[in-house]
Amino acid sequence: MDDRYLAYKTLFRIEKDKAYSNLTLDSMLESEGDGVYSKRFVSALVYGVLERMITIDYILSSYLKQPLKKLRPDVLTVLRMGVCQLKFMDSVPDSAAVNESVKLVKKVGCQYASGLVNSVLRKAAQNDTVYPETDDVTYNLSIRYSCPQALVKQFCDDYGVENAEGILKCSLGSSPITARVNTLLTDTNSLIEALKASGVEAQKSEQLEKYIVLKNTGSIQENEAYKNGLFHIQDISSGMCANAVDAREGMTVIDVCSAPGGKTFSIAENKNNKGKIYAFDLYENRVGLIKDGAKRLKIDRIEAKAHDAAEFIPELEGVADRVLCDVPCSCLGTLSRKPEIKYKDFGFIDKLCELQYNILSNSARYLKADGLLVYSTCSLSKRENEGVCDRFLNDNPDFEKAADYRTFLPHIDNTDGFFIAVLRRRND
Repeated sequence: MDDRYLAYKTLFRIEKDKAYSNLTLDSMLESEGDGVYSKRFVSALVYGVLERMITIDYILSSYLKQPLKKLRPDVLTVLRMGVCQLKFMDSVPDSAAVNESVKLVKKVGCQYASGLVNSVLRKAAQNDTVYPETDDVTYNLSIRYSCPQALVKQFCDDYGVENAEGILKCSLGSSPITARVNTLLTDTNSLIEALKASGVEAQKSEQLEKYIVLKNTGSIQENEAYKNGLFHIQDISSGMCANAVDAREGMTVIDVCSAPGGKTFSIAENKNNKGKIYAFDLYENRVGLIKDGAKRLKIDRIEAKAHDAAEFIPELEGVADRVLCDVPCSCLGTLSRKPEIKYKDFGFIDKLCELQYNILSNSARYLKADGLLVYSTCSLSKRENEGVCDRFLNDNPDFEKAADYRTFLPHIDNTDGFFIAVLRRRND
């Protein structure tokens, strides 16, 4: 299949199904990717359009007489892809971006719009992009970094304009791929050599021991070292979260929202596969991911079951030395990996915070005296983070902070955006 046509179909499916870009793209490349010239190009084009859509639409509006919403979705998607190639993909010659877009709009059944596509894209190619510099900072940042103004305002309110711009800047482009070395089966140096032998660039992480940074990975699932369970993919921030649990040999740990299981696996490896781990998730098919991952990594101390974390399990009251609540969240720290998230209506966050609070409150009942309760999200919404934890501590005087809250900011920490709170049940 033609590369641009596959990118077009992928973008349409993401929009139609309101689906995660990474899952949809992987599925499309697997089912319809045979014969494409470059899967990397397809991926870059899909993510480029999603990441830069507000900026792209701003550029398009400069050369269109009618509002964007009056264009057929097919035509608008082709135009967005064309501008993305012209302005944000240096490897694509302008002539190719224009001519291939004209061919594509004909291919998708909109031959009548070929003249429009040709005219608009040629004008865009001939002119530099001029970003707005108004008195409205949120508007300026919204256009420059392709983020809805409401979300820009939230970042500015929570972290200040300078940090907000840093967060937004890091939301564009690819994020580092890092992996946790399975120290039950290998060591860092041996894994790096094994990966290099298979053509994968790997080096030790400077941020966290037992982690490596990967480049030119190809399909991770097809790598022999991966198949043999020598590592699992995990962002450094999630590794920090697993370490914050401070699980030791023989301890009982409960991970209430575990799937797909990355933090559970790291916790098991941290305690040398000794001691019980209960790993729960809401859906049976996601529990299957935990079981499959544990089997691949040769971890046999995990009991994975389907369970609603908002519901309490009486027989587990007071049994755990450590409890991890990596709760469902808005995922606002992962915009560089799932750019479509930023276009959601975040009116649901208040309801989400209530769910997070209920999960945290239920999970606290599993903990022994002097045990640690770790609350985490991959969100950068302070309502979901400090707000939920402060409320919990106010309502539960038998708990205290075991450490200061930790927020990872992408432009400062070179990780996903992430929040960790370590709370202790008082022993008095």
